[in-house]
Amino acid sequence: MLNKIYIFIAVIALFSVSNTFAQEHNEHVVKTISHDENKKHIDESTHHGEKLNLKDQIKADIKHHLQDSHDFHIWKNIGFPLPVILWDEGLHVFLSSKFHEGNGVVESNGKYYAISHGNGHIYKTDASGEIEHNEKGYETNDKPLDLSITKTVFMIMITALLMFLLFTSLAKSYTKNGGIAKGFGRLMEPIILYIRDDIAIPNIGQKEYKKYMPYLLTVFFFVWFVNLFGLTPLGINITGNIAITFTLAIITYLITTFTAKKDYWKHIFWMPGVPTPMKFVLAPIELLGTLIKPFSLMIRLYANMKAGHVVLMSIIGLMFVFKSWIGSPLSFGLAFALSLLELLVAALQAYIFTMLSALYFGAASEEHEHH
Repeated sequence: MLNKIYIFIAVIALFSVSNTFAQEHNEHVVKTISHDENKKHIDESTHHGEKLNLKDQIKADIKHHLQDSHDFHIWKNIGFPLPVILWDEGLHVFLSSKFHEGNGVVESNGKYYAISHGNGHIYKTDASGEIEHNEKGYETNDKPLDLSITKTVFMIMITALLMFLLFTSLAKSYTKNGGIAKGFGRLMEPIILYIRDDIAIPNIGQKEYKKYMPYLLTVFFFVWFVNLFGLTPLGINITGNIAITFTLAIITYLITTFTAKKDYWKHIFWMPGVPTPMKFVLAPIELLGTLIKPFSLMIRLYANMKAGHVVLMSIIGLMFVFKSWIGSPLSFGLAFALSLLELLVAALQAYIFTMLSALYFGAASEEHEHH
């Protein structure tokens, strides 16, 4: 029962922190342009032929797939809006479908808001809904505190609920059948045992591994499930959002830091067996290394999953560019093979993140012999 509570708390922590950071993703990284400028660019491209316009459309579709959004689009005109929750001198709550009514501006308690077509963020505007840009193309309007349930947050909630129901059912199955899993639990049991016997125990140790198992199981299945959701045609790209991988890495770092034993810190700040002058040189380097580890966790998962989505969608887009009986089937075959490979990558990235987390926990909880 205690393990189930740990798992539930860890999943909710992932959701809560991600909800805070998700809207800040990529704001100062990608140069944005207004809707009118983008439309003008596409209209001008039609003078150079249909193929150039098609390429622009494919690029726009890939960019839209990678971005978070305030509504959930399933297929063509099928979808549903998500709640927009803003704090701007008071709470403002409404459905994102209001942005698609009239001129795209929403009025709430005397304040006006509009969504940027460049980055999907919500900005404060006047009654016209105009979003101003500087000479570099960045939005200059003020932003309210956005606590909305976006597509990414919605899928995190779905994944959290799925994991909670799955592991609760598995625990009940063990209880009712004398420690023997039944049904879907038979598929999950070997994976859980593998994480325990081949990841946790070898890297953390028989003595300390149990207190880390709830988190290791949670982070493995969370990353694996959201990666699998990302391979569906629903336009989900959770681990391709650097805010999500940042949150996961920070949780690993905090657990490592707050569960570390004194030997861990002693080998960072005052390493035994090293000449005293070198200790002053190596201590800052070792301390920096503790910060680089979660950064590498964040970038590795983010870059691999985002690159996979970009390459796969680009190959699919080539089918519409070639429009031939040779090029299109080749692109389809390559996309199909890459999709199968992405199934392996989805599990592999979950394994790597869990393995490295276990290594960091093992280093933090290791006790050294003193002579």
